[in-house]
Amino acid sequence: MKICIVASAGGHLQECNQLFPIFSKYDYFYITFAKKDIAKSLKGRVYIVTNPDIRNPKLGIKAVIKNFFEVLKILIKEKPHVIITSGASIAIPVCFLAKILFRTKIIFIETISRFYKPSLTGRILYHIADLFFVQWNSLLKKYGKKAIYGGPLI
Repeated sequence: MKICIVASAGGHLQECNQLFPIFSKYDYFYITFAKKDIAKSLKGRVYIVTNPDIRNPKLGIKAVIKNFFEVLKILIKEKPHVIITSGASIAIPVCFLAKILFRTKIIFIETISRFYKPSLTGRILYHIADLFFVQWNSLLKKYGKKAIYGGPLI
């Protein structure tokens, strides 16, 4: 089984790495837009792609298009069976492309910083996630029946 860990730099990546003892037993790789010094600290294969955050006016649509093709190339090469992500924006194109192209299973973990209100990434990926975890009981009411309380990762 091949696992893809998708996360933006910082807390999202740190949360996903809490699962390292589990996913490290498999063939795995990362997709992130972390800075090279952060990426160097990760074990395994790391793909650094353009930040696709369309909400950032400095990046714009060119970054989104560039990210799309970068991610597409990686997914065709790697063909992951499972994607594990806690967001943020980088997870959206990766998960949608993998789901459409390869019927990849998606495991989404809502970030621990979200205890009152769902994240934008969570609201979008909720619909295609095969497993959807929240780290606070209070979010179970905000999402639907698919949401599972998994407790805090950190």
